[in-house]
Amino acid sequence: MIKWGIIGLGKMANTFANAIKEVDNACLVAIASKNNSKLESFGTEFNLEKNLRFIDYESLAKCKDVDAVYISTLNNTHANLIALCASNKKNILCEKPFCVNFNEAENIKKIIEHNNVKFFEAIAYLSHPQTNEIFDLINNNEIGEINFIKSHFGFKVKKVDPKSRLFNKKLGGGVILDVGCYPVSFISLFGKKDKHIKFNEIFVKHSNFDVDVVASASITIDKKILCEIKISLEEELENTSIIYGSHGHIVVKQPWLPGKKTFLEIFNKGSYYKKFISSELSIYATQIENISNQYSHKNTKKTKLFDVYNSLENMKLLDQWKNQKLN
Repeated sequence: MIKWGIIGLGKMANTFANAIKEVDNACLVAIASKNNSKLESFGTEFNLEKNLRFIDYESLAKCKDVDAVYISTLNNTHANLIALCASNKKNILCEKPFCVNFNEAENIKKIIEHNNVKFFEAIAYLSHPQTNEIFDLINNNEIGEINFIKSHFGFKVKKVDPKSRLFNKKLGGGVILDVGCYPVSFISLFGKKDKHIKFNEIFVKHSNFDVDVVASASITIDKKILCEIKISLEEELENTSIIYGSHGHIVVKQPWLPGKKTFLEIFNKGSYYKKFISSELSIYATQIENISNQYSHKNTKKTKLFDVYNSLENMKLLDQWKNQKLN
């Protein structure tokens, strides 16, 4: 049983605390927040011991009752908190993005390796059975050799607040850091182990307060898979991922937050069918279960998770996209 603590008590912390109730290999034992009101209300709601409700982050990181820490604070605080938890030998799950630039990412990797702890970034869709099902279909030659991938993630923010985490540059805001990790991580799954990823075209639109709000890119993987990705805070995109092969394609209707019951659409040599997928756990509970198994050294070979090396690779690409640097 992995005993978890949460640092930062926002929306995703609440989601995590509810999701962990679904699993039997982990439990929530401690929380930390600099907001005393949130600390008390959250602790009461989830029935946590008063002596394990910490008003400062360091106390939780040093707590001997905690095996692993879920970091759910603002983007610009993640790097320092990862360092704090790692130096206290805590395994870590950090909300995306795990840092705000590639230089931070390289430093985090060194800290994780030096302290010999396990680190994962919360790219939750990877843990869902749907991801393995996609690769089972591809490995069974359902669509042939992959040659094109389209992946979008966009939504319209109705109230634009320059002080909010999405639109404040100092807080690590912007569409590329907030949701760019999803399509970039998705297309990267289809490359070789030592994959070569090339940006062919990059478009980035900035708001009046210098934060990226729309971005797109044309990318080639391993000189043979062309990819089109787009993200937005200004429009509702179709929010699908489509994988095209030499004799068919797979439509992923819910790529980022698949539910307990979902399906893939397969178009194959003129035929069409749906592949239904069921999960006993919610997407976040599945992530917690799989990562807790990793911390317990249990066998989870088929599980796709985002460790520090995946995160470093992803941040390098996000940094390149954000700074509009073509290869």
